[in-house]
Amino acid sequence: MKTTKFLVKVNRVGSSRPQYVQRIDKAAVETTTDRKRALVMAKFTAQDAIKSIQNARCTPELIAIQVPA
Repeated sequence: MKTTKFLVKVNRVGSSRPQYVQRIDKAAVETTTDRKRALVMAKFTAQDAIKSIQNARCTPELIAIQVPA
């Protein structure tokens, strides 16, 4: 049985490599270029992360992945 979890992919202006949300703190969101180190989260948490980092210099995107239950 597999469940759907989500990653938040961030494309920043001027950067050729995509980044993924690694950690969410009260003060900031930390990103990484290593997809394996990215934070796997529920849909509502991922949507909250997107809202908090959305600005003119980066474009966040929701990525669905299948993980074992």
